[in-house]
Amino acid sequence: MTTPRPATDLTADEARRIALRAQGFLGTPARKAGVRGVLRHLGAVQLDTISVLARSHELIPYARLGAVGRTTVEDAYWNTDSSGAPAARPHAFEYWSHAACILPIEEWPHFAFRRRAYRSRPHWNHALPEGTYDQVIKQLRTEGPLTATELGGAKKTSEWWDWSGTKVAVERALMYGEVVCVERRGWKRVYDLAERAVPTDLLHDELDDTECLRRLVRLAGQSLGVGTRADIADYHRLKGEQVDAVIADSGLVPVTVEGWSKPAWADPAALEAPPRGRHRTTLLSPFDSLVWERARTERIFGFTHRLEAYVPKPKRIHGYFAMPVLAGGRLVGRVDPAREGRTLVARQVTLDGPKAVPAVTQALLEAATWVDCTDVRVERVDAPELREPLVAELTRALA
Repeated sequence: MTTPRPATDLTADEARRIALRAQGFLGTPARKAGVRGVLRHLGAVQLDTISVLARSHELIPYARLGAVGRTTVEDAYWNTDSSGAPAARPHAFEYWSHAACILPIEEWPHFAFRRRAYRSRPHWNHALPEGTYDQVIKQLRTEGPLTATELGGAKKTSEWWDWSGTKVAVERALMYGEVVCVERRGWKRVYDLAERAVPTDLLHDELDDTECLRRLVRLAGQSLGVGTRADIADYHRLKGEQVDAVIADSGLVPVTVEGWSKPAWADPAALEAPPRGRHRTTLLSPFDSLVWERARTERIFGFTHRLEAYVPKPKRIHGYFAMPVLAGGRLVGRVDPAREGRTLVARQVTLDGPKAVPAVTQALLEAATWVDCTDVRVERVDAPELREPLVAELTRALA
C-alpha cells in the first residue's frame, strides 16, 4: 500500500498526549456518561479471568473515573436495574475483538465480517456431537437465558480444552452470532438468543466486510488518537491487509511522529486542538487498552511491560500481576498488588526514581479505598533505598 503524504508532523510528546486523551487519561472525562461512556469511548473493554484487586473489566473504568462502585460497573455493562431485572435495551455484548471483550451494542452490525468468517471456518478444535447445537438453541428458546452449566454442562474436567458437547455448541453459536452473552454471573457467561437480546434495528449482518472493516479501523483510530498500521490492526485484531484495504477511506489522516519508524494515522478530531487538562494518577490493568500492546507502549512511553502471571514464578521480574503506574502522563513504576483481609499489599514495587514516590503513594491509597482496604503494606521495593521514603509517605497519608 502506498501511504499518502502526511498531513501533520507530530513530536513524540504530542503523540503521547493525543494517545492519553483518546484513552480518557488526559482532560476531564464525561462523568455523566459514566462506565457506559468509557465503553463507548474505548470501543472495547477486555475481559480476563485474573482477579487481584478486581477483574480487568472493572479496573478499566476505575482507572479513568476513580472509585466507581464495582456493582455500578457490572450494572452499566449488562444494563440491569436495581432489582436485577434485564432492561429492555442492552448497552453491551461480549464478543471477540482484541480478545474476549465487552463491546458497545451499537457495534453488533460491524462484527458481521467476523461472524461470517467463523461460519465459514473449515475446522474447529472441538468436535460437535450431532444434534447438540439444535438442542442448545431449542433449550434457550424455551427456557430463556442460561449458563453453560444450566444448559447441561460446561466442562468434562477443569481443563479448558475438555469442554462438554453442550459448551462446544453454545460457544460456536456465540461465534456465529445466533447466541449472545448477555451478562457474566459469577464469571460464567449467561447465554441468550441474539434474536431476543439484540435490539431489532441492530440485529442484522447486512454490512459487507469492507464497511465493517472501515468502521472498526476508524473506531480504532479514534480510540488510539494516533497509531501505526500495526497499532490500528491490533486494536480489534484485524489483519494488516484488512487495514490496508480500508484505511484510505476510514476518515483517518496520515501523520509522521518523531521517533516512530513506521508511518502513522491519526483521528483528525484529535489533531484539531492541543490536548489539555488534568492527568490521572492510577494503577493500570495490564489488559488496559492504553498499554495492552507491548510495542506501542515501549514506543510511546519508553516503558517495557510484560504480564508475568503465566511466567514461572522463579522467572518473574516484576511480579504476578504487576500494574503500571500512570502519573503526569508518564508510566512511573509498577506495583504487584495483593489483598489480605482489609490490607492492600504491595508485594513488589518498581519506582522510576525518587520523584515517583508521591505518585505511587497516591495510586496505592486510591486503589485501597476503592477495594475497601483500610491499610497498605509494602513488601519489596526493587530500589531498596526508595522503600523507606515510600513507606513514610504512606504512613503519613494513612495517619
